[in-house]
Amino acid sequence: MPKMRAKSDLPSKPCRHCGRPMAWRKAWARNWNEVLYCSDRCRAEAARLRRDTSTSHSSKDHA
Repeated sequence: MPKMRAKSDLPSKPCRHCGRPMAWRKAWARNWNEVLYCSDRCRAEAARLRRDTSTSHSSKDHA
């Protein structure tokens, strides 16, 4: 059986929305490079902010 790794030895990166450090998880092993957010909440809030800013810019263009 392979030796266990300490959590501090695993790769980490900051969440794109909140900036909290995210530690590598086995569930993210296949797509670690594509993981941007630490949680569903951060992903949803980031999408909401993108949607709100894009609609405010497009409404200014039409006025």
